[in-house]
Amino acid sequence: MQAAPRQEHRWLERLVGEWTFEGDMEPAQPGSHHAGTERVRSLGGLWIICEWEGRTPEGEAGSTLMTLGYDPARGRFVGTFVGSMMTHLWVYEGTLDATGQVLTLETEGPSFTTEGETGKYRDVLAFEGDDQRVFTSNYLGDDGEWHPLMTLRYRRTA
Repeated sequence: MQAAPRQEHRWLERLVGEWTFEGDMEPAQPGSHHAGTERVRSLGGLWIICEWEGRTPEGEAGSTLMTLGYDPARGRFVGTFVGSMMTHLWVYEGTLDATGQVLTLETEGPSFTTEGETGKYRDVLAFEGDDQRVFTSNYLGDDGEWHPLMTLRYRRTA
């Protein structure tokens, strides 16, 4: 069974390359700064693998791994996220907006506000041209509103 890449898979290929990033936990405050590099590669034109290396806001070395693909049967982007600083496997499902510039990914994981409970999260990847993008992470608060958790700005280096 050999799957052929679709338009959605080709959209993900825009991420392939070398990137630098920097940003802050929200609300931005001293000690909340992130910076590092990300290498994104394709796996058979159907998946991308994003490998992030940098410093956590606590100043410790950290790394993450994200996979993203598109599942035609579900009509949704799908993926996973793990990090060296956590034990939870995040499972993504999302959609591309009508402009073709913004990918919104939904997931659930350990609550940001209440220990021992789970919460809902929304990660948004927005292109600002071919060589710049912004990643924002938000959590659903007890008030039913989405609250910013982190913003990272990426620039392509290769």
